[in-house]
Amino acid sequence: MNFKILLALIFVNLMQAQKFYFPKTAVNDSLILEKQMPTLAAQVISNLQTLKYKPKNDVDFSDALFRMQIVAKEYKKSIATLAEHRNQFADHNMAGYKSMGYEVYSMAKVTEVTTKKPFRKALQEAFNKKYESIDEHLLPRVGLAVYGDVNNFRKLLKKALDKQKGKDSIDYPSALALCKAYLNYKTYSSIHPQIMQLLALKDKEKFITETRDLTTKNGNTLTITIIRKKENQSPLPVILTSNIYAGEIDHFFGKRAAVYDYVGAVVNTRGKRNSNDENNPFEHESQDLYEVIDWVSKQPWSNGKVGMIGGSYVGFSQWAAVKNLHPALKTIVPQVSVGIGIDYPAQNNVFVNYMLQWIQYVTNNKYTDEADFSNAAKWDSINTAWYKSGKSFRALDTISGKPSKIFQRWLNHPGYDQYWQKMVPYKEEFAKINIPILTTTGYYDDDQIGALYYYKEHLKYNKNADHYLVIGPYNHGGAQSFGFTYVDGNPIDPAARISIDDLAFSWFDYILKNGKKPEILKDKVNFQVMNTNTWKHAPNLDQMHTSSLKFYLQNSKNNSSVFNKPTQQNFTPLNVDFKNRNDKDSYYAVSKKDSIKTTNSIYFESEVLDKDIIISGDFSGMFTLSINKKDVDTNTYLYQINPDGKLFLLSSHIARASYVKNNEVRQLLTPNTIEQIPIKNAYIMSKKIEKGSRLLLLVGVNKTSSWQLNYGTGKDVSDETIKDAGEPMMIKWYNDSYVEIPVYKD
Repeated sequence: MNFKILLALIFVNLMQAQKFYFPKTAVNDSLILEKQMPTLAAQVISNLQTLKYKPKNDVDFSDALFRMQIVAKEYKKSIATLAEHRNQFADHNMAGYKSMGYEVYSMAKVTEVTTKKPFRKALQEAFNKKYESIDEHLLPRVGLAVYGDVNNFRKLLKKALDKQKGKDSIDYPSALALCKAYLNYKTYSSIHPQIMQLLALKDKEKFITETRDLTTKNGNTLTITIIRKKENQSPLPVILTSNIYAGEIDHFFGKRAAVYDYVGAVVNTRGKRNSNDENNPFEHESQDLYEVIDWVSKQPWSNGKVGMIGGSYVGFSQWAAVKNLHPALKTIVPQVSVGIGIDYPAQNNVFVNYMLQWIQYVTNNKYTDEADFSNAAKWDSINTAWYKSGKSFRALDTISGKPSKIFQRWLNHPGYDQYWQKMVPYKEEFAKINIPILTTTGYYDDDQIGALYYYKEHLKYNKNADHYLVIGPYNHGGAQSFGFTYVDGNPIDPAARISIDDLAFSWFDYILKNGKKPEILKDKVNFQVMNTNTWKHAPNLDQMHTSSLKFYLQNSKNNSSVFNKPTQQNFTPLNVDFKNRNDKDSYYAVSKKDSIKTTNSIYFESEVLDKDIIISGDFSGMFTLSINKKDVDTNTYLYQINPDGKLFLLSSHIARASYVKNNEVRQLLTPNTIEQIPIKNAYIMSKKIEKGSRLLLLVGVNKTSSWQLNYGTGKDVSDETIKDAGEPMMIKWYNDSYVEIPVYKD
């Protein structure tokens, strides 16, 4: 054997076998554990900085490093690293509150060591010092930043330690996970509940907080929390949030409105906090919010004007409120809004497994079940067990061990029928919405399709709608808070790193206090073009682009260009065996640096682009195909292959073929007949694609443990099982199928 190869193999084996000493007695002896953890953390730090284990970007590296430094008792270093981490996480000090619990703990430990003060006294001094240094607009986030579930942290630490039973060594990934679990428990068992008490004292100095129960005309109970700044004595406009996620976040919503000089009102939905009513998410907001708005608008601290704000479910709530519009409601700011029945619990009529996880999250108790919701291993195992079993999608809740009436009820409505339509405005009802609206969403937002559904329907039925849209490189959290420096591991342009909070409350000032219109709102559609560091503005979504490219289902290797319509029709076959639950994943190497999974899919690759282009908008198009079944759920992904060979996901699309022409009425396919299937409701993206790039189109059939499986029999998909699979699904994708890519030119 070649000597160099032998050395390389020895090195690889050493790296793979590299483990740290960790005595098995530490698992059950807290004194030994306390003594051993700093040494283990120091070893993790030395490995964290090596090429093998260093995270992909600076923000992930600094996040891991400051945590390990605390465990290693390098408290001063951890404070400095955390400050660096915040600057890397977000510009303009927008993350000045982030991980504050760990920072205050480290500050207190430094004081304890240097001054010999009791930890309790040191913690009080550290918290007060940090609180006073924070920008007022960040103060509402302090509660979320310092809150921790000690009982859950204890369980997670025990789980991590149990993995080490009988072992005297630990590998790097396990050591990192153990250190993080130890840190969480060590920190929060030391500072909780004292830090929450200290925060309550600060809040009492600054805010007036009152909580009361409202009884609706039909006898239901809703809990409402009102928060005002003490210095504001005169009546003010009220910013209302309707929140199913009862808990500490209620105080965040209320205090956020207060620090921007409004009255914050947060109402919890039926069945939450003090309400003993049945909790049926989404079903009653439209009815209940009219009465809530009526009540808050008539209180002595209200000047009679009400605005609403919030994201995700809380964004949906605002659209529910305007279905039955109260005169006092003057504006709404729906952010990353759930499009109920549109993108959740089914996206383009394909139900997602996550729906059950979310249902349990908000219905297991009167608040939110954070421990259960964040237990990724549990939910992965449930989804995998369902997938492997071949049972119907309806069996998912039973497999989880907790049958759900809500889950079953939702499955009974696979089309966008009256059940969903009654929750939010429907068709002509949008024409009656004449209040100003500001919608925010992001290219990476899971609910972008829902947020844009409301925007498009409003403009469709009300041509004069005073409705503005801001969209940029934000994920679900960023588009309702602020622009993170990195999203999905990729840095965003500095121009996009804005505070969505500041934008929203500038909007409220504009509408409710006759203030100045926010600078960014130069037209109805305001979008950030990634990789150009600029914002563009258009009167409507269609004008986000000025032309388009049709990418035909053919490869440039066999054709002059994928952008030219083929002269002769042929097809690419794809067979998907739904009986097989042990698929061997297949991959296509797009370059020496990257590859893409092509399981149950086919790929089409363009020629190298000879100039820069800007892709801006959502792709559409038409699939010409024939299939031996009556239905299929298609998956489509559009990627950029950068000049350096790395992949970048531009947009994606999942849809049930039988509903794409009309999402309310199912229209089955005719087996073995050529049909045309429209492509609608893909994710919007705006990005400059550099010269030398290629585009890659991945087209296939949905067959994963994360989504409902459509076997193609034509029966209710929720009832189909592996017994309905029959022969493999055979699809012919004809080459005159195309994806139309929107292109922007100045």
